Amino acid sequence: MKGQEIISEYSLKGILKEVLSYKAGVSALIILALFGVLIIYTVIALPYDETIALWNSSTAFLKNPRNAEPVWWNIFSRKKKPRNVELFVDINDGNFKQEGDVFKGETKRDFVYDYDDFPTEINIFFNAKYKKDTPTVRLYLVRPDGDKILLKEHKLRSQDDILYLSNDFSLENRLDSHIRSKITEPIDFSITTTRGLFMKYANKLEVLKGNYSLLIEAELKDKEDSLMLDAIFYGSVYGIAGTDHLRRPIHIALLWGAPLDLSFGLGASLSITIIHLIIATISGWFGGWVDSLIQRFTEVYMVLPFLPIMIMISLFYKLSLWSLLIVVVLLSIFGFGIKTTRALVLQVKTLPYIESAQAYGASNWRIIFLYIIPKILPPVVPGLVASVPVYVFLEAVLSLFGVLDPTQPTWGRVIEDAFSNGALYKGYFYWVLIPSFLLILTAISFSLLGFVLDRIVNPKLKEL
Repeated sequence: MKGQEIISEYSLKGILKEVLSYKAGVSALIILALFGVLIIYTVIALPYDETIALWNSSTAFLKNPRNAEPVWWNIFSRKKKPRNVELFVDINDGNFKQEGDVFKGETKRDFVYDYDDFPTEINIFFNAKYKKDTPTVRLYLVRPDGDKILLKEHKLRSQDDILYLSNDFSLENRLDSHIRSKITEPIDFSITTTRGLFMKYANKLEVLKGNYSLLIEAELKDKEDSLMLDAIFYGSVYGIAGTDHLRRPIHIALLWGAPLDLSFGLGASLSITIIHLIIATISGWFGGWVDSLIQRFTEVYMVLPFLPIMIMISLFYKLSLWSLLIVVVLLSIFGFGIKTTRALVLQVKTLPYIESAQAYGASNWRIIFLYIIPKILPPVVPGLVASVPVYVFLEAVLSLFGVLDPTQPTWGRVIEDAFSNGALYKGYFYWVLIPSFLLILTAISFSLLGFVLDRIVNPKLKEL
């Protein structure tokens, strides 16, 4: 009981001082403080409803590269992998001349391409306003070697139109013929659109670095018409955590995964611990048939296959994170924690101050909630803290089985998306490693803190 007396004598400041006297405690608090800062930033900078709508939008991230590695991944790469090159062009900035019934103009945008790898895609996003008819554009790429290549002559189909040049097989075939006419020796690689536009004219596949220009010739049907375009040469690295198969920045799910997963873990651990504490105290205090009934329920719950039951329920009802929390609590009401806590209750109920409370007429419920539970609470707290990662990992495991709500961005959902889209065998290791690292960091921080608290409340461990 000495450990319990130590805790009762300490204020929150005293407990914090005790925790900080251990290196493990300092490490745990630093990690948890970082998570706290991350959560505060996320809640303020990324409002939940807006983030969920954005995350599940099919068009919000069209201008992001698909399956792009994090920008810092370049540190570990021999090649300097490309970032997005985005060119905003207002056609009306050019000089237009009237020729018959149309107005013709030309605009050019220069850019430098100094990367060691080719762009992954090329898309052109148009935004036009017109009175009579849609504008017509001719797009050219002028290479550093002076070669001028016609990309596409295109008549807009609507005010907001998208030109997917990477999927234009006629352009790819023209580039193939053009490059083979420039290279006399046989080549042993395929010529795609992005390769054909940015490669050196040689039998060895190599990027032609230097100053490029995008040249746009436009025909407007009315002098009041306007046309803007956004030309994107997609890279293979993007953002702090990369992108997934739907072009979504993974850092959004990682940021919101912190408050969602930690709230789930803390909520489950706190709820289950409190329920176990109350039930175990009732069982140990009243004894008799009440104790026997509770212990039989506990033994039945202990043999139930928890994870298969969770998966079955999730398959039938497609649980959200918060409905999952309720189910986890319900399935854990009579868990193993009741037996360990009951053992503490049986020790405390024989103490003299409990007998004194009975002597002056204190009711059973007063003794349970005001005398026994506060006394056994300190030894229970380390277990509460250490069990938080268990429930965080539970969410990740259920997400891996694909049985949770796919619209909520959590760490487990990110890992499930990675596995279902072949991230590992396609080489997208960042997609799995970053959320896995956050899960491991969570487990380490709460486990260390639980270990330190256990040493504080247990004097025998403190002496070791």
